[in-house]
Amino acid sequence: MGIVKISDALHEEVRKTSAVMERSINSQAEFWLKIGRIAEQNPTLTYEQIIAQEMRAQQVALVRIGNE
Repeated sequence: MGIVKISDALHEEVRKTSAVMERSINSQAEFWLKIGRIAEQNPTLTYEQIIAQEMRAQQVALVRIGNE
């Protein structure tokens, strides 16, 4: 485990978002880091595709809404 230094402004954004998403500040930052890393490694994937890929990797059933 290490320490990552970020700006006060970014820390505030992580704090606010973590409250909305009901995650700890550390969990929210880790989520953003993970998604960002995957996005850099797979620049053609959308956010929705990345989330779907990660859900499949954890064997989470995806629920479709609408006519898709």
